[in-house]
Amino acid sequence: MNKGTLQERTPQQWRTTFEQNPDCSLLQTVEWAVLKSRFGWIPHFIGNDSVGALILFRKLPGWALGRTIAYIPRGPVVNQDDPQALKDFWEETHRFAKAKKAIFLRVEPNEWQNTPEGERMLASLTGAVPAFSTIQPPQTLMIPLTGSEDEWLAQMNQKTRYNIRLSQKKDLEVNIDGSVADFKALMDQTGERNDFGIHSESYYQTCYETFRESGKAWNLIASYNSKPIAGLMLFIHGKRGYYLYGASSNEERNRMPNHLLQWTAMQLCRDHGCTEYDLWGIPDENEDTLESQFQVRKDGLWSVYRFKRGFGGQIKRTLGSFDFVYSPLLYKAASFYQKRRELLG
Repeated sequence: MNKGTLQERTPQQWRTTFEQNPDCSLLQTVEWAVLKSRFGWIPHFIGNDSVGALILFRKLPGWALGRTIAYIPRGPVVNQDDPQALKDFWEETHRFAKAKKAIFLRVEPNEWQNTPEGERMLASLTGAVPAFSTIQPPQTLMIPLTGSEDEWLAQMNQKTRYNIRLSQKKDLEVNIDGSVADFKALMDQTGERNDFGIHSESYYQTCYETFRESGKAWNLIASYNSKPIAGLMLFIHGKRGYYLYGASSNEERNRMPNHLLQWTAMQLCRDHGCTEYDLWGIPDENEDTLESQFQVRKDGLWSVYRFKRGFGGQIKRTLGSFDFVYSPLLYKAASFYQKRRELLG
């Protein structure tokens, strides 16, 4: 192809171009592509000179007549502020997705709401409609890791500071390369207690091994008397740490193992050059609602928000989730199907 047109990139080409961008999300890495390829998705790295994306395709059941869905998680990655290149990227990406028989393309950009970069990305999404569901949580708490540990503690609420210090006196041991089987057993208890779905053990194992091989993951397990009582799977890409998965036992909760794991994760992030720590997912509500409801709500992400808010940080929201629809009739069927079978999970 001519210079400037959309091209498929090899994983190595992707690593040396777009993945090096400081704004590239963990979900736009080669490791994420490898993980998803083992659980039903077909990854492609595409891009022109300025804009690129990991785009995932998934074949749909028989009713869809051989069609697929396409998904760009927390992308595209914008290397240069070039509106024309971004416009060209979308036009050629639509052709690419249609050639792969996509019913629609789901896009969840990585830019923050109410920023110049976010406004430019929104303006480029010509023809997109708000998605009928989100895959990644659009809103998060971002913890700054600059400054001293005393400064970290100062931004937390009093109870969280107390619980961190308490946990350090409760005879807990933390293994930063713990057993995934132990983590999954803790996830089983957490999912049942908080009423949410979890992945299979093979998913967590593959996820951890894939990122660990690149030096980007740690499986923190807190134990008391050699018995695992809490787990945290930490990921790092660039200068950001990500708290994607956490779990805890129904026992020994008074030892505050989750607080100790978060503190350890923050230290690991700092030691590996991170300047911020993404707590990954809080209720998608405005700050007034969050503050007025966090003590009484327990549904969805509310069950973990009360814990996360104690660490301070800044509430930040991505642009949300958008669909470019190529086949309106099948898109309606996909929406109906997704509500019952978790089509995009």
